[in-house]
Amino acid sequence: MSKGQRTRREIVDRALALAGEVGLEGLSLGTLAADVKLSKSGLFAHFKSKEALQLEVLQRGIDRFVAQVVVPAIAMPRGEPRVRALFDNYLAWICGPERQGSCLFMALSQEYDDRPGPVRDLLVRSQRDWQRTVARAAAIAVEQGHFRAKLDVEQFAYEVVGIGMAFQQLYKLLEHPQAERRARAAFAALVARSRREGH
Repeated sequence: MSKGQRTRREIVDRALALAGEVGLEGLSLGTLAADVKLSKSGLFAHFKSKEALQLEVLQRGIDRFVAQVVVPAIAMPRGEPRVRALFDNYLAWICGPERQGSCLFMALSQEYDDRPGPVRDLLVRSQRDWQRTVARAAAIAVEQGHFRAKLDVEQFAYEVVGIGMAFQQLYKLLEHPQAERRARAAFAALVARSRREGH
């Protein structure tokens, strides 16, 4: 990796950490440049616009989510074990130490729900991909005979994402000591409703 590539990576990593606190629109290029010991013009030598930086930061977040949540789950046996791994990894992502109880994508969903443009488009695509991943894992669980044949897998994915959102609020905003227990109880109830009878 060249010096320029290392600097670019350092900028994106620092911006990703800041985005978790202030959002992508709230990123101050002056603060970011100071943090990585560059001038503002030096920062712009790597990113020609704030939007270009925002897109790369968001893509880095997506890549990390896939690496930490999706890829390890895909290595699990097909069916319910994979669905469970996706959920476990999802909770770990939300409350992982570097996120301190917040999911970048949930925060950005509020920030960009009515703000059109390439950043919103990438965010929407990433969240649709996540819901499709959960729905596909549930569909495989149906194929494996773990879940009932007529399960609405899109509804299943919707509820998994909803549990994650409720968990973040209870864990981060309300600092509830039973946040994880409640999230896991909700997921266990969802899985129980989804199982094939007698399984």
